Amino acid sequence: MSLADRWPLPDHHALRDDLVAAWDRSGYHDLRHLEEVLDRLEVLAAAGASFDRTVVDLAAWFHDAVYDGADDDEERSARWAEDALPVTWADEVARLVRMTAEHRPADDDPAGAALSDADLGILAAPPVRYDAYVAGVRADFAHVGDADFRAGRAAVLRDLVARTHLFSTSRARELWEDAARANLQRELAELEGLSGR
Repeated sequence: MSLADRWPLPDHHALRDDLVAAWDRSGYHDLRHLEEVLDRLEVLAAAGASFDRTVVDLAAWFHDAVYDGADDDEERSARWAEDALPVTWADEVARLVRMTAEHRPADDDPAGAALSDADLGILAAPPVRYDAYVAGVRADFAHVGDADFRAGRAAVLRDLVARTHLFSTSRARELWEDAARANLQRELAELEGLSGR
């Protein structure tokens, strides 16, 4: 199935094509990332996670649609959703996109939990894919010097490691929590080793 066939609305194909074009870039936040998030949403839905598939799939399509490695990427992506989607979807999709800036959905937010878990699922990837993800993130932040990038990345990783749970749904925890923590600890140890040189 092509990515275009995974568009959750029966219409708005020009918008879909604009989003595909926006995601067609180098770095981690590329078409592969979008496909992997959609794949993980399917896994969570098949495992019984209850969430509005149309809304969450739309949020997946928009969540990193604008990505320059800037502080307001999620906000600009959310505004695009607000401007481009029918009112039926716009507010909720934009809310979910904004939630991905911190990945801290409320306990009573099944849509946010599903999107957050699907987005963070890369943390549990096999080591080769995880290393490619890390390299892609570095490419996304090519405008940041090495020392500053390492410091910022290490801070992000420490924040993640300190969380009681990385994932919000019980199924994601079962599937991905242990592998994600192992990857994070390995990357953090490598960063701290480089910083200590």
